[in-house]
Amino acid sequence: MEAAHTHDHAHGHDDHAHHPTGLMRWITTTNHKDIGTLYLIFSLTMFFVGGLLAFGIRAELFQPGLQFWEPEFFNQLTTMHGLIMVFGAIMPAFVGFANWQIPMMIGAPDMAFARMNNWSFWLLPPAALLLVASFFVPGGAPAAGWTIYAPLSTQMGPGMDLGIFALHIMGASSIMGSINIVTTILNMRAPGMTLMKMPLFVWTWLITAYLLIAVMPVLAGAITMVLTDRHFGTNFFNATGGGDPVMFQHIFWFFGHPEVYIMILPAFGIVSQVIPAFARKPLFGYASMVYATSSIAILSFIVWAHHMFTTGMPAAGQLFFMFATMLIAVPTGVKVFNWIATMWKGSMTFETPMLFACGFLFVFSMGGFTGLVCAITPIDIQLQDTYYVVAHFHYVLVAGSLFAIFSGTYFWLPKWTGHMYDESLGKWHFWLSIVFFNITFFPMHFLGLAGMPRRVPDYAMQFADFNMIASIGALGFGLSQLLFVIGVIKCARGGAKAPANPWEGADTLEWTLPSPAPYHSFETPPVVK
Repeated sequence: MEAAHTHDHAHGHDDHAHHPTGLMRWITTTNHKDIGTLYLIFSLTMFFVGGLLAFGIRAELFQPGLQFWEPEFFNQLTTMHGLIMVFGAIMPAFVGFANWQIPMMIGAPDMAFARMNNWSFWLLPPAALLLVASFFVPGGAPAAGWTIYAPLSTQMGPGMDLGIFALHIMGASSIMGSINIVTTILNMRAPGMTLMKMPLFVWTWLITAYLLIAVMPVLAGAITMVLTDRHFGTNFFNATGGGDPVMFQHIFWFFGHPEVYIMILPAFGIVSQVIPAFARKPLFGYASMVYATSSIAILSFIVWAHHMFTTGMPAAGQLFFMFATMLIAVPTGVKVFNWIATMWKGSMTFETPMLFACGFLFVFSMGGFTGLVCAITPIDIQLQDTYYVVAHFHYVLVAGSLFAIFSGTYFWLPKWTGHMYDESLGKWHFWLSIVFFNITFFPMHFLGLAGMPRRVPDYAMQFADFNMIASIGALGFGLSQLLFVIGVIKCARGGAKAPANPWEGADTLEWTLPSPAPYHSFETPPVVK
């Protein structure tokens, strides 16, 4: 049997023996698995760059008074940490998952536009280099917050231009990747796989891709207007020339709020694959999950101004955005209840992917509740721009998106590498991450409630203790991610051979392929019953 398998494999490569090897294989590849791997490696690298900046922030805030950085540089750190984590780490990680998994989950041979796929990835490293290079130009990196609000962004040095160009390029990459994902899902499913038979991960990505196509051009428009304000004498956001800086906020957040759902919906998809596999039960309420995801995507367009309650909005506007924001909690709640119902009376085991999925459930739900607190206008007017908001969005983005990325990585590593990861290392990684995460971000709720403002390098004496706790937590959280890197490298280099399906309860198509997954996923499409 083994001989036959190797012969088949060799035959598969004879057809195109002129394939480049070494470095060129990676630069010119059009294979979805190679590109998925490239995305994931790029994302991991950027996680550590963004993490280094976060260390810089927390080191400064360890004690009151200015310790290490000039205030201007501190603002560059907070801005760049946000931009790199959002556009360089979280989003590419999910696109890496999409590239790897979607063709295998729907029984397709590859993505629809294989060459465009290569281009979507190779736009990212130059954009990341532009972004990081902005630290080294006169005036330094963008320092207007990741939201690059005018008028600050219209006044800064050339670092801002580099940032804007980087965002343009990353936006183009996202749009191309999304067109590719939508086309693949709609046109290349295996015979018998109707839309309502697709795995939830595929559904969440289909919806995410539509969101990306809808909002990335909006961001491009906003930052292009900043660019013309800076260099071509327009006055979109210059109050002195009759422009309106608040208009920037409206355009930015019309992109920005769907964007935060772009960063969480694929996470929902991953968790919806992991929980049923380890509960050994089909997902409870599949159809309601699909409808909930779709309604979250639609509602995400009508809540943007909850970021702007303090800008002098009319009361009717405040009421509308407050109620719309509260409404979006309903489909999200439906999803959480469905995950819990899936676990109910399941024969659960807690391997690392499941631990991260359960950690996700618990901590993400908490982040959701603090979001509801921020949605209430009179409360938000007090909490706006304090550390409460920082606590809220880190609970949904770190404990939401990042924990789901970890869960998915451990879940599919056996399929990607052909080896089992080190379980005890994975468990250590989970427990240290969840403990240090809470030590870092839980005190921030109290700092915010007591009135500590965001993005400030110095603070009043009464906030000293909790900031010290948060900084120690951050150091621990950052260091515990080294365990993840060690675990992934160990797994890629060898270890116990993974069977085709290492998880009893996993039932999607990718588990019918051998591990490691063959270079071409399904040359003859499987028939889905």
